[in-house]
Amino acid sequence: MKHLYKLLLLLLALTMVIAFFTACDISSIIGGDGDDDTSNTDENKDLNKNEPTPPAPWVDYVSGVKFDANSGRVYAEVTVKIFVDGDTTHFNVDKSISETGVLKARYLAVDTPESTGQIEPWGKKASNFTKSKLSEATSIIIESDTAKWEHDSTGERYLVWVWYKTADSAEYRNLNLELLQEGLSKGSKSSNNSYGETASSIVAQSLAYELNVFSKGRDPEFYYGNAHTITLKELKLNIEKYKETTVSFEGVVVKNAAQTAYIEEYDEVTGTYFGIQVYYGYNLNSFGLSILSVGNRVRIVGSVQYYETGGTYQISDIKYNAMIPDHEDNVLKISSGNAASYRDVDVPTLLSGKLSYEVTIKGDDGSETTETKTLDYGFVGMHSSASMKNLTIKDVYTTKDGSSKGAMSITCEDENGNEVVLRTIVLKDAETGATITEDAFPVGSVIDAKGIIDVFDGEYQLKIFSELDITFHSAE
Repeated sequence: MKHLYKLLLLLLALTMVIAFFTACDISSIIGGDGDDDTSNTDENKDLNKNEPTPPAPWVDYVSGVKFDANSGRVYAEVTVKIFVDGDTTHFNVDKSISETGVLKARYLAVDTPESTGQIEPWGKKASNFTKSKLSEATSIIIESDTAKWEHDSTGERYLVWVWYKTADSAEYRNLNLELLQEGLSKGSKSSNNSYGETASSIVAQSLAYELNVFSKGRDPEFYYGNAHTITLKELKLNIEKYKETTVSFEGVVVKNAAQTAYIEEYDEVTGTYFGIQVYYGYNLNSFGLSILSVGNRVRIVGSVQYYETGGTYQISDIKYNAMIPDHEDNVLKISSGNAASYRDVDVPTLLSGKLSYEVTIKGDDGSETTETKTLDYGFVGMHSSASMKNLTIKDVYTTKDGSSKGAMSITCEDENGNEVVLRTIVLKDAETGATITEDAFPVGSVIDAKGIIDVFDGEYQLKIFSELDITFHSAE
């Protein structure tokens, strides 16, 4: 009886389903070929295929924006001092604008991907674009968005529009807007400035055309691969080969200052020390920073970059994820209690010494050839520790302004009359914290010094980080 009852209920349900489909236009439910078929209209074809609407014809908005000397906004003609990245450049300016003669400019309305401390896709392309445009310029103008020069949130940079032209007869082009138009930057507070409406239109166009930062594809200039595991020797001997790639290597931290760790590694085969600086910026938390303590042997994973301001190579984009301490991309502590070499170097060796190495070159077909590569002693040991002895102080110059105000360049002479420069940071008295001045380094004094091999304006020098790194010989 129960089975019969269940059968009756099943038949009733089936009858109701059949009645429902009979009353409905089945083609409207399953997209069939009924007489009243509307699925083949042009409108429904587009909806069904979900095809994107083609973007409107491309517009060169930048050409429509003209520099106006009578706008009431303050401006000045400048030259480039240092290229930093896509949206930051240091310009030489009149001292009436900046007492240092240098204005650190942050471009208005744009925010290009990072290409210095942190490396992001499209960052190097944006940086190179800015550099190429301004390098070709016959005239550059920076312009505030108001009637006075305005600082950014850091208080150290000025917010400006950058205009350039590549021929005397040409009109100025706005580089900020051009970065947006090339899709090399996303907009940054663009609606609140003088060219906000144009900037918004440009960003919308770059988004529609999926240009660069708005692209769904990969940046061909960004290294997405795994880190090359190499030695510091291999890195320094083939630095151009590894430029813009991610590398992993080991070394000893010999100094840590100004968000930069200095790493050295001794190579037993050649009997020389190799060094590199690692700029970590604000990327690391307290756990990561503790790993980069002086004396620790560490594994570094980061991006090889040419540091324009310092005129040398460095490692950047360093990471530490405390939630995954063993992650392969983390900076890693291997051991502690390691000592810096502070090996003795004489002046001629530092300034003009040469070192030769046998380098193996691998071809695309797997073949190998060996060549001899000769490099400056200073380049090989750059950013490693060294000491120099029996130097006589000949002159002391103190930087009078800028971020290095108070730092000193101490010109010294060895026993054979060879000159070398010791460049200090702003030195502080260990007990009182007072700034140490040039009076502490009397001309004619004989000293020993230890520091980090560095370079300035093409000349190798020794960088001093503490007053305790300079020892005076007692008078006879």
